[in-house]
Amino acid sequence: MPLSLLALAAGAFGIGTTEFIIMGLLSQVAGDLQVSIPTAGTLISGYAFGVAVGAPVLTLLTRHWPRKRLLLALMLIFIAGNAAAALAPGYGWLMAARVLTSLTHGTFFGVGAVVATGLVAPERRASAIALMFSGLTLATLLGVPAGAWIGQHHGWRMAFWAVVAVGAVAFAILAAFVPKDAARPTVVPLRQELAVLARGPVWLALGVTVFGFAGVFALYTYVEPLLTQVTHMAGGLVALTLLLFGAGLAAGNLLGGRLADRGVMRALVLSIAALMVVLAAGRWAFGTPAVAMVYVVLLGTVAFATVAPMQMRVLQQAGDSGANLASSLNIAAFNLGNALGAWVGGGVIGAGLGLLSVSGAAAGLTAVGLALALWSGHQPRAGLPGMSSGAGAQAK
Repeated sequence: MPLSLLALAAGAFGIGTTEFIIMGLLSQVAGDLQVSIPTAGTLISGYAFGVAVGAPVLTLLTRHWPRKRLLLALMLIFIAGNAAAALAPGYGWLMAARVLTSLTHGTFFGVGAVVATGLVAPERRASAIALMFSGLTLATLLGVPAGAWIGQHHGWRMAFWAVVAVGAVAFAILAAFVPKDAARPTVVPLRQELAVLARGPVWLALGVTVFGFAGVFALYTYVEPLLTQVTHMAGGLVALTLLLFGAGLAAGNLLGGRLADRGVMRALVLSIAALMVVLAAGRWAFGTPAVAMVYVVLLGTVAFATVAPMQMRVLQQAGDSGANLASSLNIAAFNLGNALGAWVGGGVIGAGLGLLSVSGAAAGLTAVGLALALWSGHQPRAGLPGMSSGAGAQAK
């Protein structure tokens, strides 16, 4: 795998850390800003909606930019947004800072995924995407537990300052290792790129991502209250459990890439079905610390086993001309699913059904994604981006 893929993974680590870090700080933020836990959970939804809006808009506005300049500019916005979060005097300011930070997310991952597929041979494309997304899994493996630990010992604001430092390091790595020649985009006419929006199979594949992944956040958004209030874990054990979740994500991410290289649709259906079953089992998994820890590892594994198949399915349906936009739209779809899941989970808790009720709601959302995936399997595909003779030769 090219070294530039590792540079993309470094940027993904920084962005992934700020996306997930709030989950380990939810109770602290709620207490300090004097809001309820479901209200604090909307900070996750706000971030996700920012990604959903920012991904396609920024992708189109920056389509003429050299890729290296674009990636570095996105990291500067990321640093500024997290600094604003650390300084937030209240809930509204913190929400605005989270939305600002989220604008970098979709374009980075969307364009990065297309760049990654162009750096390797066709049979390695899903694994290339998985390698770039490994930065995201590493963020949950190291960044989120570290943020939870910093928050417990030094306050949640210091955790965001730590993310600012992570962003600065990621900026330096991208500046050093993303080559200028590989950073120049191939510009597709705007009308041709927008034509992907008229393709029904693309929207169906995006729907698979929204609902299939929504179940993950319907439960995981509230994992810290589940562990502390239902399982009655101590703070140190909660941080360890979040670390184990990240290990599961890393394993699932690589597994999903391997499976998708062998067959995208089969990997898509099997991974979403496994996720639905695991989410449904969550109602019985938080009784004891040992069972909860094993469950969280399993949840992380099946959750990220869906990522590479979902991304590859959208690229299959988009074809060459709409690859950048469709890829960014799928990152937006992931985050729209995150927002939907966090909102549904908060809704069932707010209705007085209890923290464990999020398990059934999560499984129901993912069941919709599974149904859409089965429907998508009957749709024709436009072909993978880069499969034209010139691009295919370049990939080889």
